[in-house]
Amino acid sequence: MIVDVIIPAFNEEEAVGHVVRDIPKELVREVVVVNNASSDRTRQRAEEAGATVLDQPLRGYGNACLMGIAHLRDKERRPDVVVFLDGDHSDHPEELPRLLAPIAEDQADLVIGSRALGTRERGSMTPQQVFGNRLACTLMRWLYGVHYTDLGPFRAIRWEALEHLGMEDRNYGWTVEMQVKAARQRLPYAEVPVDYRRRIGFSKVSGTLKGTIMAGYKIIATIFKYR
Repeated sequence: MIVDVIIPAFNEEEAVGHVVRDIPKELVREVVVVNNASSDRTRQRAEEAGATVLDQPLRGYGNACLMGIAHLRDKERRPDVVVFLDGDHSDHPEELPRLLAPIAEDQADLVIGSRALGTRERGSMTPQQVFGNRLACTLMRWLYGVHYTDLGPFRAIRWEALEHLGMEDRNYGWTVEMQVKAARQRLPYAEVPVDYRRRIGFSKVSGTLKGTIMAGYKIIATIFKYR
């Protein structure tokens, strides 16, 4: 099973190298860090750690993910599975085998690493993040009949399933768009518990009032958009 990893990264010079080095290399063909208009040494640190680095000048989590997907699409041999992982070291990359297991065992096409089912370090998620995740998951259960517990960024998906979803979101709605579209297409999914720790550096979304409001609005809007 060929597995590639996409890591969107915006000003993560202190963290991104740790993330890349912690990925189990024996399981992964290529680690792609998408440098999302960073003004620091994110590119340099990712390259030093052994990642392929792409530059996406348009800010937005979805923009970065879409560029990473386009890169993999251009390869002579496309991956069987794509893993998405944040660049702030809040996820535990060494837990990758846990995410891949349901796919390898043909139990799921999409696997969400659930922070709600795992162990969260105190302070790793703000109260508004916890509430927002619960609200989003409740709405998706009501509207789509799926039983997610989290919108966790650490996730794995079969390449063919990912292509069939037709991902479009360019910023805050990326993770929920994937889960809503998977629900609409009745994609077999699973959740596995993952641990979560306080990120390295400052959050550009949950760390600001503006970012929290914009992300919350986009997530809710995306849930209703595809109903």
